[in-house]
Amino acid sequence: MLKDITLGQYYPVDSFLHKLDPRTKLFGTMVFIISLFVVNDIWAYVIATLFLAVAIRLSQVPLSFMVRGLRAIVFLLLISVSFNLFLTPGEAIFRLGFFKITKEGIQIAAFMGVRLIYLVVGSSIMTLTTTPNQLTDGLEKSLNFLNKVRVPVHEVAMMMSIALRFIPILVEETDKIMKAQMARGADFESGNLIQKAKNMIPLLVPLFISAFRRATDLAMAMEARCYRGGEGRTKMKPLRYGRRDGITYLVFVVYMAAIAAVRIMG
Repeated sequence: MLKDITLGQYYPVDSFLHKLDPRTKLFGTMVFIISLFVVNDIWAYVIATLFLAVAIRLSQVPLSFMVRGLRAIVFLLLISVSFNLFLTPGEAIFRLGFFKITKEGIQIAAFMGVRLIYLVVGSSIMTLTTTPNQLTDGLEKSLNFLNKVRVPVHEVAMMMSIALRFIPILVEETDKIMKAQMARGADFESGNLIQKAKNMIPLLVPLFISAFRRATDLAMAMEARCYRGGEGRTKMKPLRYGRRDGITYLVFVVYMAAIAAVRIMG
């Protein structure tokens, strides 16, 4: 399951989305996420599905690679769907003791499941098509206006970029530690859910030590390169919008208008 986490990874290909300005992709991801929490109609989800399908196609990232990342949220997905399925009041269509399934519960559970899946896939598209450096520059440039109220935008963007970059690194480190302990007789597969959780405790100490060691190495490397924050720093590759970015922003406007129209008519 650890290898199924795709959030934070970068997939290097020469695609339309890879060539977009990171600010464009950040804005598009924000628009898509907001639209998922606004829609409450089947036709709005159809529009969101088409939008996501086009984005996946333009990214040239294999669909199987993106779907693999959904395995990490199967447990959360089951809990969310089950709660909405059995605890939503309304017209009962099936009853078994205290549990009942309502027509409204099925609709809400289906929408919630699709929403969670689209959230993970939509966010993964941004990280799969954007390098950590590009993501840092895009966040800093987009939130640059907050510097006027003394918000350390560069430092915040740097921390978010490092956190995303460390996700696949820590996942790989955890997998190595698990394999090393399994070679020494540790068992992470047998037992119930509580026992499996207890078996994972011995992983925490070496994982924390490894994380702190990597953080120390990163801090020393940044200090050796005379990193002193974002004030006065220049960019080797400054961000500039291109023609494809203008077309993409236009697509975002059309998408938002279509979602708003469906919501109003619905």
